[in-house]
Amino acid sequence: MPASGAEALARILDLEQAGGYGNAAVIGGLDTYLRRHLDRAADQGPSSSLTRVCPSGFRYADLSRDERREWVERVRQCLGEGSAGKRSPSEVPSAKRVETVAERYTTDFPDAKRGETISGGTLESPITVLNGVGPTTAGKFARLGVRTIKDMLHFFPGRHLDYARMRTVSELEIGEEQTLIATVWKSRQVILGGRPGTEAVVGDQTGTVRVVWFNQPYLARTLAANARIALSGRVGLFKGRKVFESPEWEMLGPEDLTHTGRLVPVYPLTEGLNRRAVRKLMRQVVSEWAPRVAEFLPPEVKDHCSLMSLPEAIRQAHYPDNEQRKEEARRRLAFNEFFLIQVGLCSRKLEWQGNRATVFRADSGLLNMLERSLPFSLTPAQRRVLDEVLAGLGNPTPMCRLLQGDVGSGKTIIATVALLVVAASRHQGAFMVPTEVLAEQHFHNISKLLSKVGQPQGDEGLLLSYPSVPPYPFTMALLTGSLRQGEKRRVQQLVKQGDVHLVIGTHALIQKGVEFERLGLAVVDEQHRFGVLQRSALQGKGNTPHVLVMTATPIPRTLALTIYGDLDLSVIDQLPPGRVDIETRWLGPSHREKAYAFIRRAISEGRQAFVVCPLVEESEAIEATAAVAEYGRLSQDVFPDLRLGLLHGRMPGTDKEAVMRHFRDGHLDILVCTPVVEVGIDVPNAVVMLIEGAERFGLSQLHQFRGRVGRGEHKSYCILLSGTASMEGKERLRIIEQTRDGFLLAEEDLRLRGPGDFFGTQQSGFPELRMGRLSDVALLEVAREEAALLLQRDPGLRRPEHRLLSDEVAQLWRRGGQAA
Repeated sequence: MPASGAEALARILDLEQAGGYGNAAVIGGLDTYLRRHLDRAADQGPSSSLTRVCPSGFRYADLSRDERREWVERVRQCLGEGSAGKRSPSEVPSAKRVETVAERYTTDFPDAKRGETISGGTLESPITVLNGVGPTTAGKFARLGVRTIKDMLHFFPGRHLDYARMRTVSELEIGEEQTLIATVWKSRQVILGGRPGTEAVVGDQTGTVRVVWFNQPYLARTLAANARIALSGRVGLFKGRKVFESPEWEMLGPEDLTHTGRLVPVYPLTEGLNRRAVRKLMRQVVSEWAPRVAEFLPPEVKDHCSLMSLPEAIRQAHYPDNEQRKEEARRRLAFNEFFLIQVGLCSRKLEWQGNRATVFRADSGLLNMLERSLPFSLTPAQRRVLDEVLAGLGNPTPMCRLLQGDVGSGKTIIATVALLVVAASRHQGAFMVPTEVLAEQHFHNISKLLSKVGQPQGDEGLLLSYPSVPPYPFTMALLTGSLRQGEKRRVQQLVKQGDVHLVIGTHALIQKGVEFERLGLAVVDEQHRFGVLQRSALQGKGNTPHVLVMTATPIPRTLALTIYGDLDLSVIDQLPPGRVDIETRWLGPSHREKAYAFIRRAISEGRQAFVVCPLVEESEAIEATAAVAEYGRLSQDVFPDLRLGLLHGRMPGTDKEAVMRHFRDGHLDILVCTPVVEVGIDVPNAVVMLIEGAERFGLSQLHQFRGRVGRGEHKSYCILLSGTASMEGKERLRIIEQTRDGFLLAEEDLRLRGPGDFFGTQQSGFPELRMGRLSDVALLEVAREEAALLLQRDPGLRRPEHRLLSDEVAQLWRRGGQAA
């Protein structure tokens, strides 16, 4: 190696030593410097000092810090500078000098503070400690959820542009993304499309090519003749000649390429943030700060799962060497998310199950009496799930169970039997639902069921007592927010005294004034409409009650394990016989009048219909009819002689409840609504579900809408009206038209759309997944197993070696809104 090259490498090794071997002496890591110089060293023959210490496949980033220290010493010896490793402290460059390596790379933000280093502070410091980031820029990043340096390291790109394919001018291909290294021949400001822009001619040894940048006239002053430049983008044709149109560009210098010639990150932006400036800043931050990130995974977990180191994973997630390293990084970061979630969930489950619950034995006489009162026989799936629930109640370890079942599968019957078993032992049950109409519906249906056993006494709308049902009498009450204060206080007092054995209600059940004397079982219906906090609040109303949560949204196993990992799982995977078939038909916009005529015919026969619209207000971004506008149009122009009602999410709660009651009681013919109808209304007389803009919804939501009809004795129909649908949208509509199986639809929904908006609402109290995909079934299972094994060895993560992990778990769940 020439003397100048050896001296440069020696200086870099000094910086690397001073920085604690964190691979931060060169922007992008030492491997990039080595790659750039290996070919040059190879020209000197196999005896070159650099080629001897960098064999084929060598990667400095893959070494541990101890291994890096040894390698640096070997290189110094090869360079004939072994004494450099024994310099006195005054001769070794200080850490301050390492910090100023980044000073050469300034950012392009208007509020940049010059003269500061990028290295001040800690990972938890605000990003204003970074060179070039002032309060204004920090405020823009805050809109993207980035406030600290740690946030910035985890501000991962949404995708990467593949600019790694290097071409000469003669090899450039039309329409492909590619990179050209060339020399600027000339550049000038020109008018392009009526506006100022820049035109340049660049070339290499194989030819020249024209380059244009629209709306960027200032580039003409930047691109000096004879400068070396990298261009990345797509090549088009103009008048038969190849031309680069507005490519990414950067001048070639001693640093690695940032915007071209590699897998280039594409970051989320907000108004006022420039993609090049963000990319440049992120490159600095990752190079300087990623090596400082502490490894919180226990070594045995990291090694057993063959995971990349955390600092390297962060670096590769932002600026990957290639697609393989990018995926390895994603796998490591996804494992982090799954593992931390599972540790939190399993810790909560272990803590909960460390308590002791009341044991409830189901009396065979009571079960026989209840089964005889049913208007149908239990299906095998219902019997299996009932046995699982009753076994949980009969165990001193408190039950925490999720009951999944499609719309109309009989979940409420299972819950009712469990609640009556608890009541027979003179304990209390709480049944919490998301809406008042649904609470009234359950109150009415359970009272109707018990009336087959014996006639009730009391106020049918608020408080009922059954003398012939154990514990003789069995008393049930309704508790909702709209009750008058006197009624509410009366119910609360009876519950506190233990005189009410089952209380059905909304969020009112977890309000401050509600106290139970002996809460034995808490049931939460439509669990995804609540959240971890509200479920915990209901559990806290008793002394370790058993808990049963239910959802009518079929959830793929991966999603259930992720969101409800602290719960055992029961599934009713069989619909009762005799359910009315729902015919589903997908129609284009030209058949809208035909659909309206079908609704009118159904109403003339005494039936009712839903019309579902995706949005409350008109939006240019989403071409879907708003419920408010649609209600006006339908009531004035299409069905002026019929009774229409309007329901949307921005209405006051009391107004929503009133509209749903009017529709349920037959005072409205058509209910025009937004997706709030997905849960909480049971109208047996409704036989038509018309869904506008159906291509905008996921399969699971469409299936939930469809489940609002077909609940009576009349044949029912679901009409999917779509506008211009994407290929994926058309596939969804074809699948929903042909499939009734909710679990199959849920799996397809996850495959087509990913986890981002599976429920249509964000899971309250649940940490966000950034790198994990819910299609990562195998990785999630491994994370769950590793979390369980770790907590067996150290249940409270109290060992000193698990302190960092414990902190990460707590921090993740705090971000999600719920401490583990």
